[in-house]
Amino acid sequence: MSFDVAALRAQFPILSRQVDGNPLVYLDNAATTQKPQAVIDALVDYYSTTNSNVHRGAHQLSDEATRRFEKARETIARFINASAREELIWTSGTTEAINIVGNGIRQQLNAGDEILVTEMEHHADLVSWQQACKASGATLKVAPIFDNGALDVDAFKALLSENTRLVAMPHISNALGTINPVKELTAAAKAKGALVLIDGAQGIAHGMVDVQDIGCDFYAFSGHKVFGPTGIGALWGKKSVLEDWPVWQTGGEMISRVTYQDAVWGELPNRLEAGTPNIAGAIGFAAAIGWFSQLDLDAVKTHEASLIQSATEQADAFEGLTIVGSAPNKTGILSFIMQSAHPADIGFILDRQGIAIRTGDHCAQPLMKRLGVPGTARASFSIYNTLEEVDQLFKGLKKAQMMLA
Repeated sequence: MSFDVAALRAQFPILSRQVDGNPLVYLDNAATTQKPQAVIDALVDYYSTTNSNVHRGAHQLSDEATRRFEKARETIARFINASAREELIWTSGTTEAINIVGNGIRQQLNAGDEILVTEMEHHADLVSWQQACKASGATLKVAPIFDNGALDVDAFKALLSENTRLVAMPHISNALGTINPVKELTAAAKAKGALVLIDGAQGIAHGMVDVQDIGCDFYAFSGHKVFGPTGIGALWGKKSVLEDWPVWQTGGEMISRVTYQDAVWGELPNRLEAGTPNIAGAIGFAAAIGWFSQLDLDAVKTHEASLIQSATEQADAFEGLTIVGSAPNKTGILSFIMQSAHPADIGFILDRQGIAIRTGDHCAQPLMKRLGVPGTARASFSIYNTLEEVDQLFKGLKKAQMMLA
């Protein structure tokens, strides 16, 4: 499939709707992406033709559902270049995936151990480690960022020690768009014997994930960030690490043998997937990845770069507007503050013009404090956005500036 933004937009039904009589300009893609018709059709088809529980039924519907469900696992595992399908654990999203690791690491930490994170963490990739350290007496260390939002790589490496048990970091900052050099940082952490988890909630959306090349132990991500349904995501982990990882939940599917006195856990991936899974979500997620994988990803990358370049240039020329996060290596997120205007008011006025952005602290309160701002307005771009929509954003901001002056 060649890259044609107009043809792409036609595949997203929601992009044809209006908001208060204005065409929708959807610029909240870091929060969630819209869904192409192929994904919507996959969900409808599953519920219309195949709906059944998986792995358990002795009937045709269950067999078909199981085959589609496990094929979806293979599709996602292949997309991130996992070495084996059983390394892909279904979750409700990035947050649950991180909590699975957090639950396990909490049981392994001792006083004197250390966990290293960065100043740009989403709360989902901060609070789990914070609570694990509190429960165990371990120490949480935080690698600093520069004022432009780039990670201080030298400081990060200097904080690693023989006591570092886990390193957690975002592939891409949801609040700033900063792309971290995860392969380099992972290599440094592994040299100290630490486990490495990558928060891939934003990274998965840009087709840049190769877990074997990165070398990490865990990669957590969500389907809804990459054109799939909400409520579905995955934890990828090295088989050698996951096969003995403490279980997250107990119940059906994850059991090998049960007596009234004890239970024996099953093999991967079942041992970390208790209960009835989000079958339709997994199938829809695979449909999204199948659809996305057909695109010319180099052309997609070029298009997304043109969007953030145009937005950055217009922001730099906009009197009274300050970009928050200008790292040299960043992707399609423009966070900003505007003189004499609260981000929430900016968002409200833009919404009345049909322009959807995100405002607030973006689940990164410590980062906002580090940058000296209460929150920002954030426009985030995806493959179906256009340069004309970037122009509309700044026309809307001009109107907001006049109204809020």
